[in-house]
Amino acid sequence: MQYHVIDAFTDKLFGGNPAGVCLLDAWPDDEVLQSIAAENNLSETAFLIKRDGFYDLRWFTPTLEIDLCGHATLASAFVLFEGGERDVLKFKTMSGILSVTREDDLLYLDFPALPVKPCPVIYQSFEDAFDVIPTAVYKALDFLVLLESEEQLRGIEPDFAALRRLKTEAGLDDDAFGTIVTARGGDCDFVSRYFAPNGGVDEDPVTGRAHCSLIPFWSEKLGKTVMTARQLSKRGGTLFCEYRGERVGIGGRAVRYLRGEIAAG
Repeated sequence: MQYHVIDAFTDKLFGGNPAGVCLLDAWPDDEVLQSIAAENNLSETAFLIKRDGFYDLRWFTPTLEIDLCGHATLASAFVLFEGGERDVLKFKTMSGILSVTREDDLLYLDFPALPVKPCPVIYQSFEDAFDVIPTAVYKALDFLVLLESEEQLRGIEPDFAALRRLKTEAGLDDDAFGTIVTARGGDCDFVSRYFAPNGGVDEDPVTGRAHCSLIPFWSEKLGKTVMTARQLSKRGGTLFCEYRGERVGIGGRAVRYLRGEIAAG
């Protein structure tokens, strides 16, 4: 099968979030898909099959299939546009129909908004993992932890064993969740980091899924619908954000790292 690695949400090689993209003619067994994702050992590998007018799209971490992924969708769109697709790309996924449009070198994801709700408990695992007391904690698909400053966010050195304990402490029944940590930005509107050790990803470099919650959260706090965000991982990435009510727009650039072939499937 065709295999590509694309650095998403960046305009430079070795930045942003690398995603694997596999183009298929038919679905192999799920065990094969999971084995390929584990072998690739990227935070996500996307698998696509072309249909009439859209693409089937699935995403796997090294340990499990997930229901929503931004950077691997952006990477998939980059590969397809580079291969000659035009206009709007539509993907059928576990999270419904997702679309990607291209404006010059920027790709824009149209994703569902996932507003957070206040979490009644600030679990001890958060304080243990980040060695700070959160300003507030919220929950949607993922936990969202609000800190006082960008400096505080940059300085955290997570205890991943403590974050793994969050599943038991919060009574969660699956591993497909993460923890978003966020603060107001200095030279941008807001900043974040994302951790999902229960899903096989200790720290994700740049996370589109997290911005489905971050965009409505910060739109309300800042009183604006168009924002610029940065994810402050070691690789780092920039996202161009728009709150659209029930949907969010997440824009970013991408660059190619690798083109090859996987002898499996």
